[in-house]
Amino acid sequence: MLKRSICIFPSFENIKEIESIRAKYDPLYKLIPPHITLVFPFESDISKEKLLQHIRNVLINETPFKITLQGITGADERYLFLGVKSGNDEIIKLHDKLYTGLLKKHHYRNISYIPHITVGQLETKNEFNKVVEDTINYNSVFNAEVSQIIVELIDNGDRSSVEFYYNL
Repeated sequence: MLKRSICIFPSFENIKEIESIRAKYDPLYKLIPPHITLVFPFESDISKEKLLQHIRNVLINETPFKITLQGITGADERYLFLGVKSGNDEIIKLHDKLYTGLLKKHHYRNISYIPHITVGQLETKNEFNKVVEDTINYNSVFNAEVSQIIVELIDNGDRSSVEFYYNL
């Protein structure tokens, strides 16, 4: 069984700002680059060829689009998210299309999908509240064009590696 996810790895000119926040607050900082998850980690024995064919079939008419992210918010008294300000609808459309057919059984619908980049995971409620307050004035803007999605393999140590790219 392979563990995979499908993500967008945006290419921001000022990505070092995101990396500096993640270096402080995100334990996955060294394991995976800043990303927007489209299909959350799942285990399956789906072949690379079948997965690629599924992606081609459902995303055939999708084209590159622009995104803007800005502002840090908290979630579940544990996570810090960099929010999507534009491009949200397009990201949700990719997410919804990918979770059809071959991947439908992996769709965890108990939580609403909100596109974001995770920039922190805190251990305690006090630490979380302090960091949310400390980042209240963080207003850098991040712009990129989404022109491809990435299927990644995730090893037992949660380290990410690219299995293949799909160009929109």
